[in-house]
Amino acid sequence: MSAQKSALIFGSTGQVGGALLNELLTTSTFTRVGEFGRRTTSPDALPEQGKEKLQQKVIDFEKLDDAGLREGNWDVVFIALGTTAKAAGSAEAFERIDRKYVVDAARAAKSEGHSQRLVYVSSTGADSKSHFLYTRSKGLTEDGLASLGYDDTIVFRPAVLAGTNRPESRIGETIAGAVTSFGSLFTSSLQIKIGTLAKSLLKAGDLGSAGLPAEAKATTLGKDGARFTLIGNSGALALAQ
Repeated sequence: MSAQKSALIFGSTGQVGGALLNELLTTSTFTRVGEFGRRTTSPDALPEQGKEKLQQKVIDFEKLDDAGLREGNWDVVFIALGTTAKAAGSAEAFERIDRKYVVDAARAAKSEGHSQRLVYVSSTGADSKSHFLYTRSKGLTEDGLASLGYDDTIVFRPAVLAGTNRPESRIGETIAGAVTSFGSLFTSSLQIKIGTLAKSLLKAGDLGSAGLPAEAKATTLGKDGARFTLIGNSGALALAQ
């Protein structure tokens, strides 16, 4: 890939995606940025630096063939799209948004004859064989993305996200955050700040699997023909430094 790259981001109006979008706009590494989703970021919420390189488009995830995603020939596709079963309303709706939309969007953004990298924000504990809906969906999504044939697929499994700023209060999330904040004084596997994760995502998108430093503690998972690079919470923390 060239020194200067183009990036497409899905899930930019979420907590992690919003922080990543700001990083993409303010860095000189990415000179063209696409923000495609059911909603896009309002102009007054964008950083002044980098607005001129942003392309925004509202798309329907049920009609991705009409979105023109692959025509952008994006060098790096970032996916920070996801939800919870509670927010989705049902297990079926959760899996449609959290897995089907993610894999379908990545497939639709894949351009033939153009070298592309895929970077996905999963979750700690992701396992396609898990008995729990959330972690099973994340694991199946990882496998689905790895099978699409991108030149390089990188998956992050962050732990509890610190620094969220949600419009609604989540008492469970607040309590968990307090516990993991204390625990993070003794281990790097429990928590990561959203801004830190965003910096790591951008760096991985820039460097690619082959360029990751040893501190990222990257490993390779998946089956033959569907391999992906995995970066855990401690690796993401180190990569952002």
